[in-house]
Amino acid sequence: MAAAFEASGATYGSPRITGDLRERGWRVSANTVAARMAELGLAGRMRRTPRSLTCQGKRPAAPDLVHRQFIAVAADVLWCGDVTEIVTDEGKLYLATVEDLFSRRLLGYAMSEHHDAELAVASLQMAAVTRDGDVDGVIFHTDRGSEYTAARFQAACRYWGVVQSMGRVGCALDNAVAESFNATLKVEFVHRHRFATRAEARVRIATWIADFYNTRRRHSAADGLPPIVYEQRIMAARAATTARRQQLIAA
Repeated sequence: MAAAFEASGATYGSPRITGDLRERGWRVSANTVAARMAELGLAGRMRRTPRSLTCQGKRPAAPDLVHRQFIAVAADVLWCGDVTEIVTDEGKLYLATVEDLFSRRLLGYAMSEHHDAELAVASLQMAAVTRDGDVDGVIFHTDRGSEYTAARFQAACRYWGVVQSMGRVGCALDNAVAESFNATLKVEFVHRHRFATRAEARVRIATWIADFYNTRRRHSAADGLPPIVYEQRIMAARAATTARRQQLIAA
């Protein structure tokens, strides 16, 4: 149990530790795990209240197409994104993200010392490339920050065929999933480390996303699986179902 806790970066609570133990063949309940973790003094990290960076743009905002319904029936139906601030000894670093609401996989991210449209465009481009450019019709939900209402970002959305959606001003719950990722990143990684330079922060955050969050961190919205594992299992299951249907039709 202690080894599983340490493997999570000392961030997992009892539900995720239970998932890890069951995957390894243990027959154990979440309540038992919670009690044992309490005895060992193993506790996940508590979240802090996030501070908004949203500065509303002057250009017209897109309509809210999501209305807090953060559920997608398949990959690349609905994405969300946001910009958050990382503190380093060298100064502030801003991180822009793009997350698939189907699996909670972080498809795109970009970091810069500037909080602007170029940063948001870079994260969107990475997300599109991650999906091999096949993203026409994807809804991308954000707040009404100036980086998302900027002409340059709107042009990038048109290029990829991405449809913009925006929540209301000053309402974090309208973009709750993106805000939740920011909190997870801060609580489970950023607030536990000190970054001497922006370059160090870039490398370590990118590594945490690629080597832990997307590939190993269990997510409740993905049936308790890591995002990429969840996508792979769902795709395999759907492919098998399609193959069986074709066999029945052929018969």
